[in-house]
Amino acid sequence: MKYRAPVLQPQIVTRLRAAGCVFAEDEAALLLEAARTPAELEDMTARRVAGLPLEQVLGWAEFCGLRIAVEPGVFVPRQRTRHMVDLAVDRLRAGAVVLDMCCGTGAVAAAIAHRVPGIEVHAADVEPAAVRCARRNLPGGHVYQGDLYAPLPGELRGRVDVLVANAPYVPSDEIALMPPEARDHEPRVALDGGTDGVDVQRRVVAGAGEWLAPGGRLLIETGARQAATTAAAFAAAGLRVEVAAREELAATVVIGTRSGTPATPAG
Repeated sequence: MKYRAPVLQPQIVTRLRAAGCVFAEDEAALLLEAARTPAELEDMTARRVAGLPLEQVLGWAEFCGLRIAVEPGVFVPRQRTRHMVDLAVDRLRAGAVVLDMCCGTGAVAAAIAHRVPGIEVHAADVEPAAVRCARRNLPGGHVYQGDLYAPLPGELRGRVDVLVANAPYVPSDEIALMPPEARDHEPRVALDGGTDGVDVQRRVVAGAGEWLAPGGRLLIETGARQAATTAAAFAAAGLRVEVAAREELAATVVIGTRSGTPATPAG
């Protein structure tokens, strides 16, 4: 496609800009690079103009320096979630066990595994399409399909050193206010956090103690408005709580630590 770029790129930019794409020039360049035929370029451009997220059109999202496979209809990894990855990595060592709950594409687990080689990775999600993506993005990990902890193998109980969860936290009555790319093209189950945005988080927190190792950490991304309520759920579950915000990413993560002394790393 590159040899057609000088001719076609202005046309693509014009169409994308008319559709409201803020970064039309960048998006046009990505579409031109990805398309293998004129017909494919037209199809991809038309889908983007119709409102599909760019990542779903391309089939991948950039996250923490990785290309994460993304299918249509799957939750697209958000750049603010890099904050949770950084916090998790700071609390890990080789040989640790990581569980990515509500994993979506598995982007968080993939980024953590990339930065901390030698860890044991598990991930779970209820959405079949998300699980397919996660299995592509975590070829060395274990990915399960089902509701929260239900599909996990029993031998994982009490072994998880770090449990990360980007559970949905948008209040139900605010879904309609989200950008159409999200509300129309991502599964509602990945967005809807219930009346106050914390319903799914509460379920994750309530079940975490059974799976965390002594001294293990639970990290949940949440909204700034929900942080206090999320933290209260952690405290009610007997976890030692801290809240870590990162202003430049508009990201907030609540961290809970299970009581007990972590096992001494082997070797």
